[in-house]
Amino acid sequence: MPDTLMVLPATDRKAIRLVRVPPDFEAQEAYRRVTGLIASVEEDDPGYTWEDIESVLEEHGFEPVEFMLGPSLD
Repeated sequence: MPDTLMVLPATDRKAIRLVRVPPDFEAQEAYRRVTGLIASVEEDDPGYTWEDIESVLEEHGFEPVEFMLGPSLD
C-alpha cells in the first residue's frame, strides 16, 4: 500500500511542510486530526514554531517528510 502524504500549505513558500499520514487514517479523519492538533498548539502557545507543531504531529504518528519544492505551475 503506497504512503499517503499531506501537504501543509503556507503563504510563505519556505513554511510549506509535507507529512506522511499514518496508514490507519482515512483522508477526512487525517485532515480533521491535523487541523485539531495544529489548532491546539496555536491556542496553547501564540509564539509557536514549526518545531512545536512537528513534535505534536509526530506524537500522533504523522511523520515529517523532506521534499523539494518545484517551480510554480501558474
